[in-house]
Amino acid sequence: MSSAVSVLTLILKQPVPLLPLLSTLNLTSCNSLYFNLPKCQINRLQQIQNCLAHTVVKTPKSSHITPILRSLHWLKINERIEYKLLSLTYKVLTTSQPDYRHNLISVQSTGRTRSSSVVTLAQPSVSSSLQTTNRSFTYASPYIWNQLPSSFRQPHSVHCPPGSPHPAYITSSQSPPSLSSPITAYTFHSRLKTHLFHKSFPP
Repeated sequence: MSSAVSVLTLILKQPVPLLPLLSTLNLTSCNSLYFNLPKCQINRLQQIQNCLAHTVVKTPKSSHITPILRSLHWLKINERIEYKLLSLTYKVLTTSQPDYRHNLISVQSTGRTRSSSVVTLAQPSVSSSLQTTNRSFTYASPYIWNQLPSSFRQPHSVHCPPGSPHPAYITSSQSPPSLSSPITAYTFHSRLKTHLFHKSFPP
């Protein structure tokens, strides 16, 4: 964490035209590793993002930061972390790739009724008192994913034999990709950013 903050701090010394690109790369590239960090460390990252935002729009550091971040359409640090984790989870659920991540999560079996037809990930029990365990993808992914509105977690309907009362839904942890994709990945991520943007900046 300290090394990440050091790298981000160095960005502030770069020419202003490079700041948006560098800040995006460095605040996004490894932010899934920041899940469940102590609040004091998240605050340090948020302070760096705030400083970058002030530099980009050339406003005094005393200016209120919320309108500036909103105008730049930048998610705050906590929401950036969630966005990255949810993007990785979405890819796993829709493509079963990469294998090493696909093996880390499983879909909770909740029956085959319409009322239970949202993709919910099984939350593993914590087998270690180490805080880093709670920050791993195995634990972070289900925790964040299951908090999404149901509209983001619609399952993939499969072919039913004639006479079936309703479509069957893939809910088994042994199933292939569990999410339907009537919308494109671009649309999903666009909707996800909008959802998290409202979380960063409530109306």
